[in-house]
Amino acid sequence: MQLFLMRHGEASYLAHSDRERTLTDTGRYHSSEMSHWLVNSVMAFDLVLVSPYLRAQQSWQEVSQHFPEPRKWLVLDELIPSGDPRTAVDLTLAYAEQYKADKVLVIAHMPLLGYMVSELVSGIEPPLFATSGVSLIDKHGEQCSVVWQHSPHSIS
Repeated sequence: MQLFLMRHGEASYLAHSDRERTLTDTGRYHSSEMSHWLVNSVMAFDLVLVSPYLRAQQSWQEVSQHFPEPRKWLVLDELIPSGDPRTAVDLTLAYAEQYKADKVLVIAHMPLLGYMVSELVSGIEPPLFATSGVSLIDKHGEQCSVVWQHSPHSIS
């Protein structure tokens, strides 16, 4: 299984709550650019899991323009910035198994994404994710490894 963990694009701070922050024009552009670049690594996603926060939903809107409709996509309340990484990983893997998904995209937030990586890959410190950054985790049985991690600035 390939897990593509993506941080939402750059978001504005002008909102009534953290949950309602919207993507900036730069955030939309970088999310679109990363999606365009991702097409070289993956033709389609079997499963997409997205945070309920507006900026993550908008990032998925940008990404979805570059890929065919996934077999299934879900909004998970556990994929919030303060979410529990073990729960987020367990749910991601359970849904992947339920839907027989080999290519899974998760769009969420820091610090959750960094902690999810360290939950999946033993002995690794939680990496930082730039906005619109993506990390590919390869999972074979119980073994997981980081294949690559890129940001909009590293693909230019």
